Amino acid sequence: MTNVDTATLLEDAANRIADISRPDLQIMLRRAALRLRNAAPVSMDDNIEEALRDIAGELGLTRNDTIRFIVREWLEKNTYLPVHDLDEDGDVDGNA
Repeated sequence: MTNVDTATLLEDAANRIADISRPDLQIMLRRAALRLRNAAPVSMDDNIEEALRDIAGELGLTRNDTIRFIVREWLEKNTYLPVHDLDEDGDVDGNA
């Protein structure tokens, strides 16, 4: 389960708190607590933190999502991960 999935489930539960069962709520809260307990912040130098804030603002992402994006891009560029190629035969609706 990803961060987004957990957050979405918790937000949905909060929106319909009267309808969600106690066991389901307990499971979601335990998952969230486990994720928080296992999450370790990555600390950077001040100049890097400032650059991350600027990039995150430009991309409309959170700091952690920006770090994930940068690492994924670097891994793909340096062939540690497969690159997602566009299908040349696919329909792009005029946008390539």
